[in-house]
Amino acid sequence: MENKSFVKHRFAGELKAGEAVDDVFALTDKALGKKRDGTSYLSLTLTDRTGSVKAVMWEDADRAAAEIRKGGLVRIRGSVSEYQEQLQVVVKDALPFPEEKGDPEVFLPKTRRNIDVMFERLVRLSKSLEDVHLKALLAAFFEDATLMEAFKKAPAAKMMHHAYLGGLLEHTLSMALLSDAVAGHYGGIDRDLLLAGAVLHDIGKIREFVYHHVIDYSDAGRLLGHILMGIRMIDEKMAEIKDFPAEKAMLLKHLVLSHHGNREYGSPEVPKTMEAVLLHYIDEIDSKINGIREYMESNNPGEPWTAYHRVLERHFFWKKD
Repeated sequence: MENKSFVKHRFAGELKAGEAVDDVFALTDKALGKKRDGTSYLSLTLTDRTGSVKAVMWEDADRAAAEIRKGGLVRIRGSVSEYQEQLQVVVKDALPFPEEKGDPEVFLPKTRRNIDVMFERLVRLSKSLEDVHLKALLAAFFEDATLMEAFKKAPAAKMMHHAYLGGLLEHTLSMALLSDAVAGHYGGIDRDLLLAGAVLHDIGKIREFVYHHVIDYSDAGRLLGHILMGIRMIDEKMAEIKDFPAEKAMLLKHLVLSHHGNREYGSPEVPKTMEAVLLHYIDEIDSKINGIREYMESNNPGEPWTAYHRVLERHFFWKKD
């Protein structure tokens, strides 16, 4: 099986039991196991922009495991079968595929919304801030062209919500719009502080993830996490602004530090201001609704009930018109 210039023809979400497969996928997981006779088999997870499919290679597993790389591209030859009511590719051959020949947008899902329109809307909203220091801080981020190119492309998560190219921008804009509405509903809320926190709460995710052909954590993402990296990025930009008030800096960074809500979910601190409490729940609303909606659309499409959601421990009812 030669690795010549290759055009992808079959996507994971289109595979059907009984058909042959000879195509390229991103490899998101691989694990060697032992058969009863002591020889190895290889379990794989193959993905592209339409979803993922499990695969198993019963023969020549040690050779394949040594050659193919998690996070890379792999050319698969085999056939599709059903196992425990799920599709599975039985692999006859698996070879590494040159990553430079694979368009990332073929293998990674992408936001359905217009990137430039979303970005312009977020910038416009940020310019509505009245606080000169917070406004200058957001401008320092938006005027960093290299950083913003990454911001426009980055996913917001590896799996649960907004896990696609442009997902971070989509999530950030949605939270900023919600924050603007909520700040006007409750009295005594610092609208500018809440809005700045919404824009910057996940800024560290630009560096937390790598997303060439699969979405995964960078080394810094695993070792430090997006909250710490985000605080560092904010500190760097604040240093460019003359006489940034110390208390305002502390309150903004508290929003970022506490937006996960609980220490067990990764927040170094719990929310201790009204703006921090609001930001946490706004983040919960936007991430949960997006994750549930994506799940509804990808599990039992056309049926009124979804498959069982193991994390949220329920089926969802969704009768689409």
